[in-house]
Amino acid sequence: MLLSDHGSSLPFRVPFLGSNNFIWLMSDNMHHQWLLLAACFWVIFMFMVASKFITLTFKDPDGYGAKQEPVILTAVTKVEEAHKPEEERWPEEFQPTGKAFTGNLIRQPLVHMERLELLRNVCRDAALRNLSHTAVSKFVLDRIFVCDKHKILFCQTPKVGNTQWKKVLIVLNGAYSSIEDIPENIVHDHEKNGLPRLSSFSDSEIKKRLNLYFKFFIVRDPFERLISAFKDKFVHNPRFEPWYRHEIAPGIIRKYRKNRTETRGLQFEDFVRYLGDPNHRWLDVQFGDHIIHWVTYVELCAPCEITYSVIGHHETLEDDAPYILKAAGIDHLVSYPTIPPGITVYNRTKVERYFSGISKRDIRRLYARFEGDFKLFGYREPDFLLN
Repeated sequence: MLLSDHGSSLPFRVPFLGSNNFIWLMSDNMHHQWLLLAACFWVIFMFMVASKFITLTFKDPDGYGAKQEPVILTAVTKVEEAHKPEEERWPEEFQPTGKAFTGNLIRQPLVHMERLELLRNVCRDAALRNLSHTAVSKFVLDRIFVCDKHKILFCQTPKVGNTQWKKVLIVLNGAYSSIEDIPENIVHDHEKNGLPRLSSFSDSEIKKRLNLYFKFFIVRDPFERLISAFKDKFVHNPRFEPWYRHEIAPGIIRKYRKNRTETRGLQFEDFVRYLGDPNHRWLDVQFGDHIIHWVTYVELCAPCEITYSVIGHHETLEDDAPYILKAAGIDHLVSYPTIPPGITVYNRTKVERYFSGISKRDIRRLYARFEGDFKLFGYREPDFLLN
């Protein structure tokens, strides 16, 4: 016998089975509806998870989950060349080699990317163009040493610990098996140290290496570097290079010494006056390549024309040296020589002492010449210039 649901709230017809059976049937039906609803939610949830996985898996290679080799090291400067003649332009794309970083070096890429970003911004500053740009001439190419075996280019910036980096490259090129085996007189003998200069290659080979190789150089506070050059070449002269004292120093004294009765050798004041003179180039030509010890980083390495992979700082060399070796993929082959404690720390007291006897006019003229170096590499204008 069937029970009609007329006047009832039930939307269906059921056999008459008694009140208890009827209640059980209703409960069982609601249970199945809840199960169905839960199943629908589970299917939606799994679909959302699958969608997220697909998004992460197929995201752009430069983003999350991708191999980070080019991200860390190809944040290199790319200077706008709208004002350069077409024939002077170098290849637009520079892809340095290198490896990703782990361990305590993981924080380093950000520091170096910030340095390259600063360099790029200053290179674009039209007001500093004359102080930040230079032609990629033979003079520049002579400063860049080549390690073809490991695809590395190193631009020499004297008085910034370059001797040790040369030793590293000499070992990598296979001339000696270890840094300790290299005689000191060989390091700077470019006929015997096995380090070819970039200028020794054809134009096409030069461009290929600039395009593909890992490129780096080291900087330090510009004024402290000049003090180091003055002491090394005109005061101590440890490698016995007599032409600095007997040829270059007299030339500077004749033109720039105010007190003609002064008989002492070259003084730092004479040196500063020479370097800050806007017409210094006529003496530079006479001095030849010896000027590499005190000309600007811009003149040495053309950082706004060549896209360097890393720019190390002498003041943070303890961190930068292992980073560079890791970035170039050679840290398992060679180590940077031990750095004596405190030798890389900026010595503000020494700098202020050397400049204390120099006129503000001469210091300002010197800074005007080296302003590009200060700005490009994030060095502060000296306090004694602001007083």
